[in-house]
Amino acid sequence: MDFTLSPDIEALRRKTRDFVEAELLPLESRPDIYDEFENIRLDRLEEVRAKAKQAGLWAPQMPKARGGLELPVVGWAAVYEEANRSIFGPAALNCAAPDDGNMNVLNKVLSEAQKDKWLQPIIDGKLRSSFAMTEPAPGSGSDPGGMMLTRAEKKGGRYVIHGRKWFISGAAAAKHFILIARTSGDARRGLTAFLYHGDDPGWRIVRRIDIMGPQEHGGVCELDFDGLEIPEENRLLGEGDGLKLTQLRLGPARLTHCMRWLGLARKSLAIAREHVKERMAFGMKLADHESVQMMLGEVAKDIEVGRLLTMKAAWKLDQGGKAQSEVSMAKIHVADTLHKAADTAVQLLGAKGYSKDTLLDWIYRYARAARLIDGASEVHRMLIARALAKQGDDFWKWG
Repeated sequence: MDFTLSPDIEALRRKTRDFVEAELLPLESRPDIYDEFENIRLDRLEEVRAKAKQAGLWAPQMPKARGGLELPVVGWAAVYEEANRSIFGPAALNCAAPDDGNMNVLNKVLSEAQKDKWLQPIIDGKLRSSFAMTEPAPGSGSDPGGMMLTRAEKKGGRYVIHGRKWFISGAAAAKHFILIARTSGDARRGLTAFLYHGDDPGWRIVRRIDIMGPQEHGGVCELDFDGLEIPEENRLLGEGDGLKLTQLRLGPARLTHCMRWLGLARKSLAIAREHVKERMAFGMKLADHESVQMMLGEVAKDIEVGRLLTMKAAWKLDQGGKAQSEVSMAKIHVADTLHKAADTAVQLLGAKGYSKDTLLDWIYRYARAARLIDGASEVHRMLIARALAKQGDDFWKWG
């Protein structure tokens, strides 16, 4: 496996790095840039999105014919990592969750006519999307096939939806929704995926759930469905293919989280490095203390391991593989590394790191969710163990 980036992708990576440094990093220290949920205000986001489009950095994952850059997955990894050296980067380039994962799966399964209606407005940045699967207990969590309670009852040429979802990312700002609901009791083919528009009647946002960390645009919401009617033509794939659609979406989406988190981990380490180069303690700069060097070196090592795991999984996806174990390994390691990088940086900055004088407070609270979203780390460890038990020594094969 050769992880050398092609000249075109390397040029885009450098261009992204320069764009982040020139257009985004200066905004992070300005209180007037933020909304009440600690994210970039939408009017200011539109300004930087226009600059990203002009710079040729828009929608790295989408086809060129639809206004994107049509990069391979290894190209996503290189660009997304650079983008998330700013907390505003992924949204500025239109590669932030949940739109990123939704665009990728819709691009795989929709007809061209459906893409014009449901996908193109998301690519263009004219509206946002959301993926509605998770439910309050005892409903769907890490085991949607066995636990989902939201029902889709077919009546003529329409499906009628009843149920409840929660922790649905971006729902308060979304217009296009992907909904997973139960259409039968079959363990593997009991779920079906649908599209609906935010203006359709028969559903409502119960609340925007307050969370520990900063919130993405649209937050995480609890939704109630009480008679939402979805026409049959807005079903994704066939009836009973909801779990398949979910797997098509979540595999690459988990990996794109890793790509972005590596950028945030690097940012945390950069904040720490700048501080220890100047801060004096016991007659010498912190950077010259061996204990500090060991802390920084440990995080740098973990970031590089995460990059290699992520790139291997991206490479395998580009070769047409599913990369299930590779994605799970990257997800576990990079989630832990992001938290470790932020925590180490807080420790090295001391009281300043614990304050809101730097972005470490923002990153630290954001990082705690990484071990939960798109499958808790424990679930991914279980999946790896199952693959090991099934494959035996072939689990370790190259290529």
